[in-house]
Amino acid sequence: MSNRINKSRKKLSFSKLSIYSFLFIASILSLFPFYWMFVMATRPSAAYNSIPPTLTPGDMLVENFKKVLNQIDFFGGMWNSFVLCAVVTIVVLFISSLAGFAFAKFKFPGKNILFVAILVTMIIPPQLGLIPQYFLISNAGLLDTLPGVMILFFLNPLGIFLMRQYISGAVPDELIEAAKLDGCSNFRIYWKIVLPIILPAFATLGIIVFTAVWGEFLWQFTILRDPDMYTIQVALAQLSNTNNVDFGMIMSGVFWATVPLLVIFLLFNRLFISSITEGSVK
Repeated sequence: MSNRINKSRKKLSFSKLSIYSFLFIASILSLFPFYWMFVMATRPSAAYNSIPPTLTPGDMLVENFKKVLNQIDFFGGMWNSFVLCAVVTIVVLFISSLAGFAFAKFKFPGKNILFVAILVTMIIPPQLGLIPQYFLISNAGLLDTLPGVMILFFLNPLGIFLMRQYISGAVPDELIEAAKLDGCSNFRIYWKIVLPIILPAFATLGIIVFTAVWGEFLWQFTILRDPDMYTIQVALAQLSNTNNVDFGMIMSGVFWATVPLLVIFLLFNRLFISSITEGSVK
């Protein structure tokens, strides 16, 4: 009996060791691009193509960043990106949670067909709608404005899907029925009951939307032409418009443009992990 217990313990410890080793290696591989970007941000441009590759940080981080500041309005682009991402994230959370609440807890004609139609839009490449969307924004007089960039991101099919799935499992039907018996309107039920319950899902979707909009380039580059309205992605693209590309300068700009995303994730990672674990349990 004791031998069987010892063998099972050894198998369990070996399986745990294998899982932890795999996760450790995967973490290192995931973090390596960020580390290499930091290394290149501290090195001269020649280090980018050096053989063997340079893997240790240099002493040119400040100097390379000064070059970035001389070439573009870095902090202006960061501010425009922050305003863009913050507004889009708030609007997407509000619209997606309302739509998810309706699809999860209400019955109305054509609900399933409409939900499937929203999901189908996720498989359509955004590049296909670039030209008609540009003409719509142009006719609305929103070229070279942040609202012209924002409006395209307000309806998020993925957000509606995630909210619908989370609300379906996290919000009991009995709680909603009890609120209706007390005379609560549908919006009050959403605001007072549903919203506090789905805060972890808010954090998850908020991080996804914020990072996606922050890293989006094509639509922002198409709409924005005034340098004062450039987001950080469009501004960084101007660094490679010269014949002699300074990779150290570019990597320095990209590195500092990535820092806000890390800060956002660190601020909301607890709710993000809570949402994932709750979903797995349910």
